[in-house]
Amino acid sequence: MANTVVTEPRINNEKGSRKWSSNISISKYIAYLFLIFLCVIFAIPVIFGITTSFRSQTEVVSAGFRLLPVNWIFDNYVNILENTSTAPIMLWLRNSLYIATFHTLLVVVVISITGYGYSRMNFRGRDTLFFTLMGISFFPGVVNLIPSYKIIDALGWVNTSWAMIIPGLAGMGNIFLVRQFMNNIPKELDESARVDGASDFRIYFSIILALVKPVLIVCALFSFTGSWNDFLWPVIVYTDVDKMPVTAGLLLLQDIYGNYRMIGQLMGSAILAIIPTLLLFLFAQKYFVQSINLNSGIKG
Repeated sequence: MANTVVTEPRINNEKGSRKWSSNISISKYIAYLFLIFLCVIFAIPVIFGITTSFRSQTEVVSAGFRLLPVNWIFDNYVNILENTSTAPIMLWLRNSLYIATFHTLLVVVVISITGYGYSRMNFRGRDTLFFTLMGISFFPGVVNLIPSYKIIDALGWVNTSWAMIIPGLAGMGNIFLVRQFMNNIPKELDESARVDGASDFRIYFSIILALVKPVLIVCALFSFTGSWNDFLWPVIVYTDVDKMPVTAGLLLLQDIYGNYRMIGQLMGSAILAIIPTLLLFLFAQKYFVQSINLNSGIKG
């Protein structure tokens, strides 16, 4: 009788655990199927755009929707690279690389210093100023287009790289991430350094900057991709073809290639434009993952 009392609950527990694990497996399979379905939905247009760049114009017009071209050709890319007068795609890519790189470097400097001030320094009205700027940052960016253009025009920066590099350096989203990350660093480190006679700049440069490296890398990646993919602002501040970044150049290509229905060359230009950011993402995936956890890199 004693054995029966001990054994039956164990058997019920085994049945319950099997049922529970079965429910988990079914939920997992459903989640996987849903994710695969979403992946297919997002991947098909990208694949179709890539394969379209390898089609002849005749096939684009007459073949209808085909995921893979009948005849693979490279003439579209040859024509794109040879056109250095009306559509200098390589020059646009170089301009975008210069603008995005320089902008990103300055962003890292500005947000690290600003984040240090909001997190580690005590001054009157610090939190009020921070949350006021955070509130202002929630306004749509399009609201500031006309005032921003007036400022750029007054400074003589229209049709120059400065019009793309300077605006947006002190983005409150990046400053917020850096500030939150710095708040997780023990302030005892600052106090110990001050006892040894270190100044605020010494503490920032020698201690804090090394600890916030993960979040700075994440902000740098977001800043680079944001600057590279920016479309509306470059279209407004650039009219000189040779100084345009690639996003503004792609709009120009719609007039150049669209009038002649050169869809393959237009798609090829778009594919060339996304290659740098695609490579950046592939080589920096772990840093994008780190951005989910603001405590990464801080060991208590």
